[in-house]
Amino acid sequence: MLRSCTAGLRSLWALRGRREGAPRLSTDLQPARRLFSTEKAVHKDWALPNPSWSKDLKLLFDQFMKKCEDGSWERLPSYKHTCTQKNEDFKTYFLDPQLVEEGLSQAQLFTRGFEDGLGFEYVIFNNNDEKRTVCLFQGGPYLQGIPGFLHGGAIATMIDVALGSCAAVSGGAIMTANLNINFKRPVPLCSVVVVNSQLDKLEGRKLFVSCNIRSVDEKTLYSEATGLFIKLDPKKKFTI
Repeated sequence: MLRSCTAGLRSLWALRGRREGAPRLSTDLQPARRLFSTEKAVHKDWALPNPSWSKDLKLLFDQFMKKCEDGSWERLPSYKHTCTQKNEDFKTYFLDPQLVEEGLSQAQLFTRGFEDGLGFEYVIFNNNDEKRTVCLFQGGPYLQGIPGFLHGGAIATMIDVALGSCAAVSGGAIMTANLNINFKRPVPLCSVVVVNSQLDKLEGRKLFVSCNIRSVDEKTLYSEATGLFIKLDPKKKFTI
């Protein structure tokens, strides 16, 4: 845990640059590379290992990738910018065209807006037959609440992501209606936890899901939560 947190802090200091008064590298002054219309954007899948991942996270990732080989589990890709067909369908059927044109050009997924290792590092695996997902999550130093522990809001965010992913597999385009979270223990900063989510009930457009957050060895229960998600009506659009 300490090694992964140290790696995250190194990235943090690298972003801040050298000590005050020291010259910056010349690359800091160079303009960002422009993407011309003839070039195709390459979307990075952020649900894959990077150097900031701890041994525990990499080990769990490898174990679940092994489970994917027989088709019982699948890894869900995750992108910083909208590019999946499901997200494109959401924009087409539920968003006002003016909102899409004016408000989403610079938009990116909140949980993927941090440099590697500083914020939310996670990957979600889905078992469609069992209607459940497993989220492997490592929270970086930018998510600190009280010293040495993750902020409760960061945990709530990952619960929303995990439960929402579980609901979306069955419900398609959905939105959160209710979250009820019981925090049992604080989660150490830069540690790895496992979020187990389950679809409990489906009533019309309502999807009821639940989850728990446990340590890698499953001995420590950090949080429990339930959620209600609503499947969106394609006849209704969101307006400005």
